[in-house]
Amino acid sequence: MLRGGEPDPRTVGTTTDQRLLDRRGPTDWVHTDPWRVLRIQSEFVEGFGLLSELPRAVSVFGSARTPADHPHYAAGVAIGSALAQAGYAVITGGGPGAMEAANRGACEAGGLSVGLGIELPFEQELNEWVDVGITFRYFFVRKTMFVKYAQAFVILPGGFGTLDELFEAMTLVQTGKVTRFPVILFGSAYWSGLVDWIRDTMAATGTIGPRDLDLLTVTDDVAEVVAVIRAAEAGRSAGDNGGGMRAPLGPSDA
Repeated sequence: MLRGGEPDPRTVGTTTDQRLLDRRGPTDWVHTDPWRVLRIQSEFVEGFGLLSELPRAVSVFGSARTPADHPHYAAGVAIGSALAQAGYAVITGGGPGAMEAANRGACEAGGLSVGLGIELPFEQELNEWVDVGITFRYFFVRKTMFVKYAQAFVILPGGFGTLDELFEAMTLVQTGKVTRFPVILFGSAYWSGLVDWIRDTMAATGTIGPRDLDLLTVTDDVAEVVAVIRAAEAGRSAGDNGGGMRAPLGPSDA
């Protein structure tokens, strides 16, 4: 009923359900920004719903191009296995290479193996070692999940995507958006040039603070990876929100 006027002649003899289900028209609206906002919201809802009950977890990053016979792949398997044995779920980007290696290590050790994939122009499916998986359209939604549901980042040698995840985490730790969140670079030979540049150029020119170097741990030891993560967890449990440092902040550093 249209109060104050005659019924709309275009809807006479129809129902709302019928108009919803029968109507055919332009589809341009599905490519507009307001509709994209709803898709973004749905990705957050789906990700939060799927991952909200994960046990404590660690996100492991690395190159999708790492071949299975490479030492970096073997390192990924060893890290995934060690984390699973220590009681952590392992979260990766769900792709091949180093990501597959970490998922494989966790799966073979009886741990929970999680893959957070991304829609790319070239097809990339979740690897066979993923127990719980989801594929995102938007990088920023996916990166939120990596941080929100992990207690640490372990970063194997990788390319631009791996560096993006590394510096995203570093920024969040540096600015206090996440606390007691270790960022561990595995493979000193690969990462040493970057670490030298951060120290000798960035810190030396004052674009970062001298304590910011402590936000990173560089190691070739799988046992140290687990030890650093456990130490951060212990500090967090004790109420120490000392950022990503391996040692709690003292009063003079606050």
